[in-house]
Amino acid sequence: MEAAPSAPHSSPTTPGLDERITRALVGAAVGDALGGPVEGWTPEQIAERHGGRVTGIVGPWYGEDWRTARPIAPYHKGDGHVTDDTLMTHALIRVYDRVRDHLDAYAVADHLVPDLLSPRWIPELEAEALPLQRIFLAEKWIVARLHYGHMDPREAGAGNIVNCGAAMYMAPVGLVNAGHPEAAYAEALEVAAPHQSSYGREAAGVFAAAVAAACRPAATPGTVIDAVLALAKDGTRSAIEAVCEVAVRHDDFESALAPLRAAVEPFDTVGPDYRSPSLGARRPSRLHAIEELPIALGMLLVGGGDYRHTVLGSVNYGRDCDSIATMSGAIVGALGGETPADWAAAVAEASRLDLDAPAGVLAQVAREVFARDLERRRAHEQAFRALAGER
Repeated sequence: MEAAPSAPHSSPTTPGLDERITRALVGAAVGDALGGPVEGWTPEQIAERHGGRVTGIVGPWYGEDWRTARPIAPYHKGDGHVTDDTLMTHALIRVYDRVRDHLDAYAVADHLVPDLLSPRWIPELEAEALPLQRIFLAEKWIVARLHYGHMDPREAGAGNIVNCGAAMYMAPVGLVNAGHPEAAYAEALEVAAPHQSSYGREAAGVFAAAVAAACRPAATPGTVIDAVLALAKDGTRSAIEAVCEVAVRHDDFESALAPLRAAVEPFDTVGPDYRSPSLGARRPSRLHAIEELPIALGMLLVGGGDYRHTVLGSVNYGRDCDSIATMSGAIVGALGGETPADWAAAVAEASRLDLDAPAGVLAQVAREVFARDLERRRAHEQAFRALAGER
């Protein structure tokens, strides 16, 4: 059964750093859990299966037969379970917790890969297992290339299928660089290097930049789009422009579903049938983009900064909607949009995860990194003035 619509609670004051980080990470996890059970389907199929649009947490697509209906992916998607998007996001936060500074490709090799080989509670498997056993093939690539292949971490992403796998867990990079989208973009490109190339890596940088831009105190959905367009390159930039030009004409996701898909379609390599990718799917290109990030940004505009409207639009879009809702949930949360408390509580209970604890860790790391950045900046200023003199 679908949960009743849940109204978000507004904060009377502008959220500070800790609150924005919490809202972004909880918002991403809840979006992930809402989108998981309808991933891969079209808006029409979703409406037929659920008797209308999804308005909250729903059960598995195949009901009690979820274990055997799709034996290639026997995961318990639905009932409030987060997917690999959240598992990877929390893993990256644990890396930040260990390093306590900006990350690079070697941090992925030294810390993220061992984390993926350490037992964790996996909600969709309803058991403790290695995250490696749950993550998708494009994420398994990191372990294969770095742990077993001993590749240079800065080059290991080349050759992987190009998808949203790196982008989907880059919200922590944007939050550590809160208010500084240029720095978030550069760091995410470095962190994504062992995982992705081409427009998959570019999307990771742009998504992190969007989250960082959303953390600015006066940020709006429009200023977030402006910030990412100033940084995005090639087909990613073109796809965001095309989708956002359409999105601003809508304030209801129902009317936006088909137009947004039409806008992103020329840049999407997967093709019309998400479950049967086209022959040219997920190959490197300067002309194309992943579908998920432009749609997430489009839904941000359609939702106008409201968490519920933004994320439900992302979920009911279908296709790779758990990742779309993860991204839009993180960005709207960083803007200050608050996840409905009943959704967050239900996802935390069902997934057996503390959704707030990672945010507390990351907020402390962000403060430490900022203090280090100030020290580094002052040292640079002192050295430069000694070289160039005062003017």
